[in-house]
Amino acid sequence: MGGPVRRPRIAVAGLQHETNTFAPLPTTLADFESAGAWPALVRGEALPGWLRGLNLPASGFLDASDGLEVAPILWAMAEPSGLVETDTFDRIASEIVDGAVAARPDGVYLDLHGAMVTEDHDDAEAELLERLRHALGDVPIVASLDLHANVSSALAERASALAIYRTYPHVDFAETGARAAALLRRLLAHGPFATAHRPAPFLVPITEQSTLREPGRTLYAALPGLERRTGAVSLDLAMGFPPADIPFVGPSVIAHAADRTTADAAADALLASLLDAEERFSDPLIPAAAAVARAVAADRHPVVVADPQDNPGAGAPGDATGLLRALLDADAPAVLALFWDPHAAALAHAAGAGATLDLTLGGSHPPTGGPPLPVRATVERLHDGPIPLTGPMYRGATAELGPMALLRVGAVRVILTTRRAQNADLELFRALGVEPEAERILAVKSAVHFLAAYEPIAAEVLFAEAPGANPCRLATIPYTRLRSGVRR
Repeated sequence: MGGPVRRPRIAVAGLQHETNTFAPLPTTLADFESAGAWPALVRGEALPGWLRGLNLPASGFLDASDGLEVAPILWAMAEPSGLVETDTFDRIASEIVDGAVAARPDGVYLDLHGAMVTEDHDDAEAELLERLRHALGDVPIVASLDLHANVSSALAERASALAIYRTYPHVDFAETGARAAALLRRLLAHGPFATAHRPAPFLVPITEQSTLREPGRTLYAALPGLERRTGAVSLDLAMGFPPADIPFVGPSVIAHAADRTTADAAADALLASLLDAEERFSDPLIPAAAAVARAVAADRHPVVVADPQDNPGAGAPGDATGLLRALLDADAPAVLALFWDPHAAALAHAAGAGATLDLTLGGSHPPTGGPPLPVRATVERLHDGPIPLTGPMYRGATAELGPMALLRVGAVRVILTTRRAQNADLELFRALGVEPEAERILAVKSAVHFLAAYEPIAAEVLFAEAPGANPCRLATIPYTRLRSGVRR
């Protein structure tokens, strides 16, 4: 009789960052080591227990890993921001490579973003894979990527397979990790895929990429059927992350199949569908003052007003004052969250609930976020603790945003945070005693992710155009390295 069958040993690691090369805040090791809306950096054997049950790609991979022997290395994510410092990337990448070598794996799974840019590398994910390839050779490496990934030809070549989110808001994090697990199992059983990668010749603004809106809804809903019709093992579409001044920024198609002909045909078919949809991407932005006036005049509530160009989830600081100024000018019955201002939050906590004080809010980077706003505010409520999140995207996670404060300035209320995060969960209002469904106007610093939790309760959703470091009108982005012929 034979002994027990050896399970394939899989090294598992995650390194996620969406880099806005125009953002004013650099990304340091401390940003990966600090918790925010997602967990802080976690290492080794603590990783599976920490991530299981969350809506994250690595969590989905782990949940689908029956029959595999998992060798956990580390998982790290930082809130989107500016260029990742060289030392930070090198330290984390070295830990991943060294951990993978020590694991002597049969395969590797990586939970990546696909839009990380460092001080030295336009394509940090491709650089990480190059280091792993140098250390491990031809071991199968499968990575999950964000829908906003800027997928380069180098990344497509160095990965054995890529699985990309198919929803925006990203409610399928875990599902994508499970798809990556299925691809890795197939690679281990049947050998390498043929891969086809096709970049698109145009860019799509973040605010026009939602899969809850057309044409994204139809493009992504068609993927499973297109896989079946073409015979592809896997077929995915990345929309790209526009605020990145790199040559390969923008949408692209990735196809994996048993043979080159099938992979090429599948990629070409999906690219043709994307090209046909180009003219149907529509700009939803409304000037901030007009958006506020429309919200104030609305008959049904709540009206949700987004501030997408100051979205921390796309690298903006989260303290731009344009939308807040418009709300104050109209004395609108609104609650704005989340507004990043550690100093003002600390002053509010020192003063205590019920206090009235003079503050200067936000505007720490006037060139992109407008000037600071002097206000006289009353501190209505304070919070300093974990916030369990329940919405479709963050479900199961616990936000750690530091000292928070609810201020009132006339009819306008503002929720301040000490740590940056976009508002994509109703519990971020409720933690400060605000019941979203009972409010007339909810203002959220988010571009699209808020839709998953907020659109079901909204009478109307408006996208306000105010200054910020996440420009959503592509013609205003000061690219210097955009490849020739790309439309925007």
